[in-house]
Amino acid sequence: MIFRAAVEHAKKHPGLIPQFFFICLGMGGAFVYLIRLARGPHVTWDKSSNPEPWNKLDPTYQYKFVAITTDYKNLKKEGPEF
Repeated sequence: MIFRAAVEHAKKHPGLIPQFFFICLGMGGAFVYLIRLARGPHVTWDKSSNPEPWNKLDPTYQYKFVAITTDYKNLKKEGPEF
């Protein structure tokens, strides 16, 4: 129903088509980014099977989206293994 009204408005006012496109593109990008964050190694959905998943990460695992100054290949593990 809302989609049909948007299509009718776009037919009457063709200048709204780019606006609808970029709004949908932004909403889709935000949804994909939220899914990416929810599937990260630091998120626990099931505490019974793996209560602390961040302890099982390799010290060379790059979990940041952008790491400009950190060289993960030469990083040494700095703590005891639990």
